[in-house]
Amino acid sequence: MSAFGGYSGQAFSPAGDKGRFVLPPAFRKAVKESSDGNRILCLAAHDRFDCLVGFGLSRIAKLHAQLDNEEERAIRLGSHEFDREVRAQQLFGFEQLPFDDSGRFVMPEHLRDLGKVGEGLYFQGAGDFFFVWNPEELGRMDAGWKSAQASCAKLVAAAKKGGA
Repeated sequence: MSAFGGYSGQAFSPAGDKGRFVLPPAFRKAVKESSDGNRILCLAAHDRFDCLVGFGLSRIAKLHAQLDNEEERAIRLGSHEFDREVRAQQLFGFEQLPFDDSGRFVMPEHLRDLGKVGEGLYFQGAGDFFFVWNPEELGRMDAGWKSAQASCAKLVAAAKKGGA
């Protein structure tokens, strides 16, 4: 098993039947590496964007550290707006979803709703995690997302032609 090096790249996966989706090969490999060889995908709603985020089990330790750091920062700045319980449920409200050797997994309905999932998923690497977008929702984002939007459009077009 090689060491986990983060999530990078892009991929598109059309929706399957019965709420099944496929984690693309490059992301599947990285999730498995990040999950100590286990086929467990962690998936959650993004806290600001209408998409989902995915990652492997190794990110859990980083989330604990992030929560502690955010709380320490709020205390240091005298902010009374930080609520550890609210932030904890945002960070740890992910689902742990098993996937098979082909990357197939079943996405819970509430995540499909929160991520506004449609007829396919666009995966965009982001280092410690990856974004999982409905291509239409990604298309509504501002110019800061133009590279992902261009990649997504090409991958969706290729999938429609049968070349993905």
